[in-house]
Amino acid sequence: MVNREINFSLWLDFIERDYLKNEFSTLLEKGIVNGATSNPAIFANAITTSPAYKEQLASLEGKSAKEKYEALAIEDIQTAARMLRPLYDDGNDGYISIEVDPFLCNDTNSTIEEGKRLFKAIGEPNVMVKVPATQAGYEAMTELMAEGISVNATLVFSPKQATQCFKAMTKGIAKGEQYGACRVEAVISVFVSRFDRALDAELEAVGLDPSKTGIYNAAKIYNMIEDNGVPNIRALFASTGVKGETLEPTYYIKGLMAAHSVNTAPLATIEAYIQTPDTLDILPLDSALINGYFMNLEDNGFNMDDIYAELLKEGLVAFEESFKDMLEQIK
Repeated sequence: MVNREINFSLWLDFIERDYLKNEFSTLLEKGIVNGATSNPAIFANAITTSPAYKEQLASLEGKSAKEKYEALAIEDIQTAARMLRPLYDDGNDGYISIEVDPFLCNDTNSTIEEGKRLFKAIGEPNVMVKVPATQAGYEAMTELMAEGISVNATLVFSPKQATQCFKAMTKGIAKGEQYGACRVEAVISVFVSRFDRALDAELEAVGLDPSKTGIYNAAKIYNMIEDNGVPNIRALFASTGVKGETLEPTYYIKGLMAAHSVNTAPLATIEAYIQTPDTLDILPLDSALINGYFMNLEDNGFNMDDIYAELLKEGLVAFEESFKDMLEQIK
């Protein structure tokens, strides 16, 4: 549940047209969520499996695959943004995110141009443009925020990435203030569960507890963001759904409860959380405890820099493949 007393937000990491037009309003009315996120994989699944898009797709005959995708995505994002607008106007988040073409992750100028174009086409102020945390992405974040476009920095795995996002965002905010830009906010999306899926078997093999690396890493980045004290830049905990039956479905929500933060979770995770909500703060964790955890990993042969690089590479490739497969299916 959203907890405005501590400024904890829960966003739905899911987009599908029929769901937006029906059940999504119930989550908003009950104060369960106050925002939503999308990514290429989510849209690919929705567009290629739901019959809700067939009629509009038929009307787009003759368009390129990317033009078709954008027309579908823009309509869904507009729908969500308009439903979330009362929350936004009340200062209670109300954001929906749309990601730029994942194949632009190393092209600063094209990322900026596409981010601005999508934001203008959607025509709603409560849209966050998602930009991957790559070198090209950092520069794009600055320019988009300078123009008054809120940003969701995605595919953040390492504290170094988070630091670079933060610097880019604060620079963009400062430039925007000079230009007279209106309300602009940002989130740094720290991916969580992918660490544990990648490392747990190896950790158990050397006698270390599994399913802790993602939370400790997220806690470290959360501390860094909060220590800088910029109210309109927050940590967002992403990739918070669990796989298999080893962990409770709400493990990555309850383990990352924190003031001034966002958790974006799949629909099934949120439905499980509704049954057993817990609003007790878990973060911040003591920095000495966090550093001790990662020192222990290093002592046992885990090179975090290599792990961060591999997870980022895998994340970029996964989004590119989802996007490519979707375009192939709708062209």
